[in-house]
Amino acid sequence: MKKYVWLSILMVLAAILVACGGSSGDSADTGTGDSGLPDLGGREITVAVENAYLPFNYIRADTGEAGGWDYDAIRAICELLNCTPVFVEAAWEGMIQAVANGQYDMAADGITITEDRKQLVDFSIGYIKIEQRLLVRADESRFNGPAELAANPSYTIGTQPGTTNYETAVALVGDDRIKAYEQFPFAVQALLAGDVDAVLMDETAGQGYIGVNADQLKLVGESLSSDELGFIFPKGSSLVEPFNAALAALEANGTMAELADKYFTDKFTLTYDDIE
Repeated sequence: MKKYVWLSILMVLAAILVACGGSSGDSADTGTGDSGLPDLGGREITVAVENAYLPFNYIRADTGEAGGWDYDAIRAICELLNCTPVFVEAAWEGMIQAVANGQYDMAADGITITEDRKQLVDFSIGYIKIEQRLLVRADESRFNGPAELAANPSYTIGTQPGTTNYETAVALVGDDRIKAYEQFPFAVQALLAGDVDAVLMDETAGQGYIGVNADQLKLVGESLSSDELGFIFPKGSSLVEPFNAALAALEANGTMAELADKYFTDKFTLTYDDIE
């Protein structure tokens, strides 16, 4: 499954070279280096991250070090644009509104691009496509996918409010059969305890939860939605176009493929048991 995600990522990134549109806001200064990329003059950029979404962002429990795809990708972008990322931990709830209000320069937290969110913030070009799947207990035999779960009114779904996963769950079974949890780790704990029958989440996150818990958890059924992720910025931000250009450059020079290989294949072994 991780290899499938990697292939999806590479397909999306390939499109970046021919679809590098951005915000209509202020344009950044044009760089004079050989890259032809904008030069942000060493500007510090505050980046909101949840630090609870493998493999995109996390803090290792053993070392206290932060890491993940978001960290590596944004640092690589800032190397090209001459900027300094300042990562700030922020709760998912309220993150998009906080960026819209200008509390942060941007956010990187596996944020799905939607038309509703575009009313509040500007998105970068999409850099990853992911699938929404059902995570269930390993011994689950009552249903094999979304349709069978939806058909029985006694089955409930756990998920995180304010996410597209929550919206997909509502569309599948209605509000009354959903239990909302502040973070996905709490929803997964509820699943293991038998308080819900499934958790609806992104496939990449689901793989992280399975990790060393392969004897307790599994993903079932077809994808409920294929979503594209992007970075978010306040409306009219001058950072959108430079970040889009840098994403295209990283795809062209092979960095994005390297990050995909590092974080979206079996080479990535960190699990939710390993992070704070």
